[in-house]
Amino acid sequence: MIDTEKIIAIAERKLEGSEMFVVGCHCSPGNEIELLIDSDTSVSIDACVELSRAVEAEFDRDAEDFSLTVASAGIGSELKCLRQYRKLLGRPVEVLLQNGIKIVARLDEADETHLTLSYEEKQTVEGKKRKQLVRVTRTYPFAEIKSTREYLDFK
Repeated sequence: MIDTEKIIAIAERKLEGSEMFVVGCHCSPGNEIELLIDSDTSVSIDACVELSRAVEAEFDRDAEDFSLTVASAGIGSELKCLRQYRKLLGRPVEVLLQNGIKIVARLDEADETHLTLSYEEKQTVEGKKRKQLVRVTRTYPFAEIKSTREYLDFK
């Protein structure tokens, strides 16, 4: 089985100095490799082809046969690295917490340990009979987060 760490290292070396970056790499037992990349702007098909050829050139197909797919992390796919989070600062995201609660909120801050989200929540306000919508800002450590995706509203 081909080492995914080696593939990631080759891809990162090739993408160095560009706005593209490696999101992840998965290799099945049958040597079907999927390399996911993303960019601060967009990823073209030509960029995927070029990276695929560069990675394939580093391996000997006679020694070990494999199938390589280089793809862009699609819209609506789960965020996997900090750079993807930073790309979405100020935009709406959908966060699924470990306890099953789903939150749609604006991503205000992201670092190695936590996310800061702001959203509207109904709360009891002093002097009011009914609960009122109040803007809430909360910080969630990554340990409490199961997945995060860019929120796409088609309304």
